[in-house]
Order: sequence, then C-alpha cells, then structure tokens
Amino acid sequence: MASSLPEPPPTLAVAELLLREAVDCGRLERRPAESLAAGLGDPCVRGAVLEAALDSKRRGHGNLVTFSRNVFLPITNLCRDRCGYCTFAKLPGDPSAKTYELEEIASVCASAVRAGCTEALLCLGDKPELAHRSHREWLRQRGFASTAAYLVEASRTAFECGILPHTNAGVLSIEEMAALRPWNASMGLMLETTSERLRQKRGAHYWAPDKDPKRRIRMHEEAGELGIPFTTGLLLGIGETDAERVDTLLVIRAIFENYGHLQECIVQPFHPKPGTSMHGVPALSNEDVAGWVALARLVLGPSMNVQAPPNLSPDALELLLGAGLSDWGGVSPLTIDFINPEAPWPALRELEARTEAAGSRLRERLPVYPRDVVARPELFDPRIREALRRFADAEGFARPRTRDRLEAA
Repeated sequence: MASSLPEPPPTLAVAELLLREAVDCGRLERRPAESLAAGLGDPCVRGAVLEAALDSKRRGHGNLVTFSRNVFLPITNLCRDRCGYCTFAKLPGDPSAKTYELEEIASVCASAVRAGCTEALLCLGDKPELAHRSHREWLRQRGFASTAAYLVEASRTAFECGILPHTNAGVLSIEEMAALRPWNASMGLMLETTSERLRQKRGAHYWAPDKDPKRRIRMHEEAGELGIPFTTGLLLGIGETDAERVDTLLVIRAIFENYGHLQECIVQPFHPKPGTSMHGVPALSNEDVAGWVALARLVLGPSMNVQAPPNLSPDALELLLGAGLSDWGGVSPLTIDFINPEAPWPALRELEARTEAAGSRLRERLPVYPRDVVARPELFDPRIREALRRFADAEGFARPRTRDRLEAA
C-alpha cells in the first residue's frame, strides 16, 4: 500500500548511501524508493539515481539493449472504457471506428513478413460488445460470441501468415487467455497504476471499469498460473502520486517473484491529447521520465527488462539509455503507434546509431525474450515452440535472415 505521507527528499549523501545499498542488494524497497522519488527534482540526486540504475542494468544485461520489429494491428478501436487521456477508443458511427476483418489482418501480416517483422502486436479496446449492440451484431454475423473469441481467430490468422502474435486486449479471463495461448508467443497488459483514487469522480479512470487495479493484478497472476510470457508496465503522469508509482512497481516485482513470467516492465509517459478531458495536463519532462525509468530499474532489479518507448521521448534516447533502460520495445517499419499517433517511430537505423553512440549494443529480439526462448520451452504450446526454433538463433535472438539489415529500415 502506498504511503499516506510523502517522504522528504534526501540529501545527496543520504541518496548515495541508499543507492549503494540498493545496487548491492539488487532491489530498492518502499521507503528509500519514495525518498529518492522525492529527490528527483534535485539534479545532483537525480544524477546519482541514474548512475546507480545504469550500474544495476549493466550487472544484469551488460551493454545490451534490445528491440522487436513489429507490426501494430488495432483489431478494433471500439472500447467500453472512457479513460481521460485516450484517443484510441472510438464510438460506433465515428468515421474512424474500425474493426479489422480476418482478410485485412492476413493482408497486413503478409506485408509485415515481407518487411522482416517477427511480431504482430494485436491491440484492441476492452470488451466493446458489452457496451455496443452494433459490435455484438458484427460478431454474431461472423459466428463469434465475443471479441475475445474473435481474437483467437485473428491470432491464428496472423500466426499462419508466418509472424508471432503478441496480444494486448485489456482485461481477459483465465479461460480467454488459455484459448489465446496456442496462437500467441506472448501477451500483455499494462498494470498502469495501483491507485484506486484515479477511479473516483474526475479521476483518469472514473469511466473505465476495466482499469480497476484489483482486476488487472488478478489477470497478471492468472497469466502467471498459465505460464504465459507477459508484458506489464506503469503509466506516468495521469494523476498518480510518487508513492503510488512506487507501489505499482512493488506490486509488479511481487508478481514477478511469485510467478516468474513477466518479461518486461514498460515505463510509459502520458502524452496529453486534444479532445480528451486531460488535454490540459502537462506532460512529464524528459528528466522525470528518465528518473522513473531509473527507479523502475532499481526497484525491479538487474535481471528485469525495463523498457521505454523511443517514440514518446525522441529527444531523450541517450538520457534513457543512461537511466538503466534495456529495451526499446516494439518498433514498426510499417505502421504508426495507434495509441499515440502523434508520436512517429524512429527509423531503425537511427535507433541503432544513437544506441551504439551511447555505448550500448542494439540487438533484435522476438516477442519473447531470449532467456525464455532458450531456457524455458515449457512456457510455449508446441506450435509456438516450433515457430520460435525457426525464428530464433542459438542465443534466442531474432535470426539475421528474419530481420534483414537495419540499414534497410
């Protein structure tokens, strides 16, 4: 539970002591994390936090930074939730509302395979059939009882095109995840925040029943029970306190320690968007984002993959690399970021050049991290396991033949 009273910012000497202990122990606990968070506004303290986080990252990952070449498929942008910061969700009748037919999914995936993509990110709104009769009818006409049932067929279609699906469909039941598992290399759900306050009136999640932290935590746990490689993350800047951010990271760490299935934690900054109720909320500075990437690294430890999307902080890639980041996430040579359409992906050759100029080595991975590809075959259904053998090299990274040269992207 997040602390009710904020911790005072530490002096530089105290911060350095807390950081040395955290790096040596491989974890940062609640009170020191909250204290260091309170000190991120001090450039000296923030610099010490970033330096310690980079030390921790190097202990777990050396100078390696990874990414996945993907195609972003917004299966449907209908959604029953109305988050205060989101422009992805549309209403039926909106000219930009769209649900992809299976033939369209196959066409996009075929183009992605030709472009060397190995991951199909299947992203969609939460349970739109519960809110929209027209979507229920759309599903019924095609023989599906739910969006989740349609998603199983969408995943199969993508897989049979020769690409590895990764599904992020909002909150799913354990039965729905089990049905998706045979066709998905991995799945994910941003935990976003453990803050219950944000579900109160005027909060970012007041109109979003699927943003109940307890339900989202339970899905993480059920994915662990099923042994599904899973992506999580926190969303910065939607009204949460520093203590609530720390609490979110600690919950993620506890889930990882209990189940071992979490592949990565995304640290994603909120971007204000016109037309939303939160359009006037200021975005976090690059320094703040880097500070929280660093704290995520220190709380979660050296072995966790800590990711920040490069398109959301394009002027700060070097700063993020110096904050303990180990992964850039999915980067698409074909499609936009439909969640943040105002933020274009960097060209892969630029991402490689800037990563390596900062002293790191960029390698392409699959939608499953190399350690799980190589060491944990029990996580995958047979058809996924066999596909990973075709896509991966001996170390578990994307084979050179599946990724082409970065210069071509």
